[in-house]
Amino acid sequence: MVGRNVRRLRIAVGLSQAALAERMGVDRAYVSGLELGQRNPTIVTLWHIAKALGVKLRQFFDEEKPRQRTRLTTQDER
Repeated sequence: MVGRNVRRLRIAVGLSQAALAERMGVDRAYVSGLELGQRNPTIVTLWHIAKALGVKLRQFFDEEKPRQRTRLTTQDER
């Protein structure tokens, strides 16, 4: 969940993994591993990410709302 939210927020602010890594002072591979769920960041690391992205720390823990499936209907079905 945290990694997916980091990725979602990073993309929303228009940063590449490399740009986020530079702002945090870490390697791009670290950001990649974090987003893939291969890293377990400390609360301090999450704080640094939040500062780099300009977001609140709690946003990393937001659950994604399931997307509603919409069924397309054909003219014959109407």
